[in-house]
Amino acid sequence: MHASASPSTVSSDAAASRSAARTGRLRWRVVDIVVASVIGVAAGVVFWLWGQAWTPLSSILAFAPGLEGLLSGGWLFAGVLGGLIIRKPGAALYTEVVAAVVSMAVGTQWGFLTLVWGVVQGIGAELGFALFAYANYRLIAALTSGALAGLAVALLDTNFSSIAAYEFGPRAIYFGAAVVSGILVAGLVSWLIARALAATGALDRFAAGREARIADAPDAA
Repeated sequence: MHASASPSTVSSDAAASRSAARTGRLRWRVVDIVVASVIGVAAGVVFWLWGQAWTPLSSILAFAPGLEGLLSGGWLFAGVLGGLIIRKPGAALYTEVVAAVVSMAVGTQWGFLTLVWGVVQGIGAELGFALFAYANYRLIAALTSGALAGLAVALLDTNFSSIAAYEFGPRAIYFGAAVVSGILVAGLVSWLIARALAATGALDRFAAGREARIADAPDAA
């Protein structure tokens, strides 16, 4: 006679299998590190360029003090984009910090504070994905990540930068504008960029690329 497994044994094996699969899904691969680094470096160059554009762009928005907070998203997208593509714990923080380091190394008017801001912004972006247990990378997760990154920079800027010298009204405007910028620029735009990259096949080694192929595949006859 053949021995049959008890229900408890089958259940235990299934749970172990699910746990192993989840652990493997969340473990970083070499390709994850390489691509996350590339994203961070490329974003760092954009950060630096955005820093050069800060003064003229903020001058355009000077008619409403505080409205320059809308420009904050230009320094927040790296974490959200990295999180959407890599889909591993720490990806959003890693890409945002790499971008900040590259921007600082190239040379910005904020010096070492660029790294400090990058770490805090990265933590904000990371929390957005952590709230969904690293299991949801749809638009809502991207917007949440962007919103929390915007909240992080809003708290920093309104308390520890020149914005802190503003009256309460302009500071409040800046705070809200930074969060909105995080949602739209870091969240929505990063999500659109990730989808566009996936559509080209550039992300075929990632879950983001495989999902795009499945979504675009014609229905089976």
